[in-house]
Amino acid sequence: MIGLDTTVLLAYELREAVGHATVRAHITEASRTCREQYALAPQVLQEFLHVATDPRRFEHPLSMDDALHRCRVWWDSAEVIHCHPGNRAWELAWAWMREFRLGRKRILDTYLAATYHAIGIRELATANTGDFAVFQVFDFEPWAMVSG
Repeated sequence: MIGLDTTVLLAYELREAVGHATVRAHITEASRTCREQYALAPQVLQEFLHVATDPRRFEHPLSMDDALHRCRVWWDSAEVIHCHPGNRAWELAWAWMREFRLGRKRILDTYLAATYHAIGIRELATANTGDFAVFQVFDFEPWAMVSG
């Protein structure tokens, strides 16, 4: 199972997002062949709503209604397993913040990493591998590591 980061949803859903064609092609093919399952935490969808609707980040951002609809499609997808953060994730995130001396801009990614790691996810699909490499617990999906 592969944990999804917000960068993957953005690339899949927004044509102007970096890596759109690559990510869309991979997920579409994987879905068609039932080849992969994805872990999705609620905080990924929350960040997606925040970023995908931001006109400072995209020339053609999604409307809130469109973004909410797309979140629902992801959440209800047969390939997606819901990953809710729990006490173990909270404790792990707290420990990682201290161990790696992370600052305020790393809180959300650390909590997402802890959420996935706490339930056994070891593969992560993200364009921001540097945000998660510090924890040394994930392998990264090459199809998601797109850059501009």
